[in-house]
Amino acid sequence: MEQDKTRWEIPIIIPSYEPDDKLLGLLKKLKETGFKNIVVVDDGSGEKFTHFFREAEETYGCRVLHHAVNQGKGRALKTAFNYCLQVFKEMPGAITADSDGQHSPECILACVDAMLANPDALILGCRCFEGDHVPARSEFGNKCTRIVMRYLTGITVSDTQTGLRGIPAFFMEQLLKVKGERFEFETNMLLETKSRKIPIVEVPIRTIYIEDNKTSHFNPIKDSIKIYLIFGKFLFSSLSSSVVDLALFSLFCFLLKDRQWGGITYIMVATVLARILSALYNYALNLKVVFQSEGSIRSTLPRYVLLAVVQMSLSALLVGYLYPLVGGAEVLVKIPVDVLLFFLSFVIQREFVYSDRK
Repeated sequence: MEQDKTRWEIPIIIPSYEPDDKLLGLLKKLKETGFKNIVVVDDGSGEKFTHFFREAEETYGCRVLHHAVNQGKGRALKTAFNYCLQVFKEMPGAITADSDGQHSPECILACVDAMLANPDALILGCRCFEGDHVPARSEFGNKCTRIVMRYLTGITVSDTQTGLRGIPAFFMEQLLKVKGERFEFETNMLLETKSRKIPIVEVPIRTIYIEDNKTSHFNPIKDSIKIYLIFGKFLFSSLSSSVVDLALFSLFCFLLKDRQWGGITYIMVATVLARILSALYNYALNLKVVFQSEGSIRSTLPRYVLLAVVQMSLSALLVGYLYPLVGGAEVLVKIPVDVLLFFLSFVIQREFVYSDRK
């Protein structure tokens, strides 16, 4: 009985920028369904849109928070999180929903129930992106982000851009300190679940697009670039280390050309020396910049050294074995070998070396 009462009192957060009648239609349906605490954030929409927020307050009893200027969806969500944490202190969390009519009250209620059943998890209302009714920009943007996120972070979700989420109160408090003021904040939220070991529960919801989703303020090019820049530091570290390694390998091959020490060739020696120096550069960059590890050097360095030794050995053996078969410049043999090892190495670093990252 108590839980049935709680489900209707869970705060529903709706960030809104330059809304239209779809916002009022959603508020009307939410009230008719039985939701009591609706928090709307006016993200600096301006005087032209004041009547929408006034009606939300006066007709539907919503609590409207205002930004003087547009600050982005991420900042709007943080404003609402801070408000809910102060006003609804006994609530287990809150539900976020978009104002453009994509989320029905039934889907929102399904996420409420999932959050009450999984109080320690982030709830995602996930859409299906198959079918002719799905706008091409939405299908393309989600599929690309989904692939990038799965590889670079190990997080597998079917809808990376959903705005319908159930967020536990303790996680809302942590998210107030997370970077990201616009759409990239929702991606940062997913990254935080990985580092804080917060499970994700997916709830299938209806895929609703009104007027081909033309009122959405998500720009598939501009905002996707902002999202992918989050992963830029991952790639920069590994790629710059590969450049350093390749340059050093070329230098040592030039200095040691045609020398041999028993069964050890100059290619093997050049590979080892280049890999040791580039690995030290890569380790320092990954520790402080990429994974922001909270682990000590004592715990992370041995794991990194183990990975570096295995990767170095594989690189030396493969390059040494393939060079006599294909001939040509040593560097041209080393490039495809190290590209393959690069992809494998990244996954191992993410899941093993820096698994206790911040």
